[in-house]
Amino acid sequence: MTLYELNHLVRSALESSLDEEYWVQGELSDASAGYGGHFYGELVQKDELGEGIVARARVNCWARTYNLLRMRLYREAGQTLRAGMQVKLLVRVTFHEQYGYALNIQDIDSTFTLGDLARRRREILAQLEADGILHDNQQLPLPRLLNRIAVVSSERAAGYGDFCNQLSDNDYGLRFTTHLFPAVMQGQHVEESVIGALTRIASEADLWDVAVIIRGGGATGDLSDFDSYPLAACIAQFPLPVITGIGHERDETVLDHVAHTRVKTPTAAAAFIIDHQAQEVALLDNLQQRLLHSANEHIVRSRQRLEHIDVVLPLLFGRFRERGEQSLRECRQRLSASLAQLLQRERHRHELLTQRLSTADPQQMLHRGYSITWLDGHVLHSAAEATTGSELRTMLEDGELISIVKKHT
Repeated sequence: MTLYELNHLVRSALESSLDEEYWVQGELSDASAGYGGHFYGELVQKDELGEGIVARARVNCWARTYNLLRMRLYREAGQTLRAGMQVKLLVRVTFHEQYGYALNIQDIDSTFTLGDLARRRREILAQLEADGILHDNQQLPLPRLLNRIAVVSSERAAGYGDFCNQLSDNDYGLRFTTHLFPAVMQGQHVEESVIGALTRIASEADLWDVAVIIRGGGATGDLSDFDSYPLAACIAQFPLPVITGIGHERDETVLDHVAHTRVKTPTAAAAFIIDHQAQEVALLDNLQQRLLHSANEHIVRSRQRLEHIDVVLPLLFGRFRERGEQSLRECRQRLSASLAQLLQRERHRHELLTQRLSTADPQQMLHRGYSITWLDGHVLHSAAEATTGSELRTMLEDGELISIVKKHT
């Protein structure tokens, strides 16, 4: 038997013993569009730990069927067949004598793909919760001023243009500083590209008030590239508040659960920032009005006080002058009385002193019969001061006597 004959026998046995079609689920480990628009890939099944491969099969889909399935899958799930995707496929088992065993895709269950995306999101959120970082970014205080905005987006994205236009054309005349940190926002490089942009922002975090991640809408599954644990963990632990505006109103990604603030679209992100600043402006305006009102009231009260003082001050001055003059008169009267009393006391004291001086006058003593004796020019107070032969001068009322001491006892 030739190899061809053996392969033909296998093909005949398979075609006669198997049903026409089977629903089979697994993971696409390889996926590519080949020449002529046909799809080629590999479907694998992994063990319970998700590590080892326990089954493998080559899959293909001819161009006509693939184009129909591709458009329906994108419309319903926002996805294209790509490596790493969990799929549920309606396949026909084929065996070709030259190309061997393969599964030919007839249909795809888009609801299964959407369910797998939801499961992945739940698992990522559970891991973030277990790591204790799910709500870290949400606990950061939102700065009162959101003027300096770091934007992560694709430079050519319509959502980025809408975001910038809405900020610049706001109704309040507010001014914002924005800087784009470009990143891939669709496809297999989303995770590493967005993380790279966020890393650059974090390295100069003191220059920015907030980081905004924006991307225009699309089919729901288009956003599955944002359902990434490393990317979500990066945002959860980011040093600045992160605002996400990814997709349309119906869309939701893991990033929306970890970001500080989640809005529906890029324009909604701009509106949020504008409203936040408008509220701060309103607070400042209110504070300004209160300060002006308080200042005006203070000026009015001060003017009233000045007017009152202008009226009262002359009256007070008149009363003060009257009291001063009265006090001065009273002081003069008290001073005159005090001086009179002082003069009277001093006059009486003078009279006493005069009497005492008159009594102590030597001439008066001599008149009363006393005498004064001098020895060598000074008054003799004791007989012991004189010696035999001393010359003494004695003053009497009517003259002097000079005597010589003959005997000293």
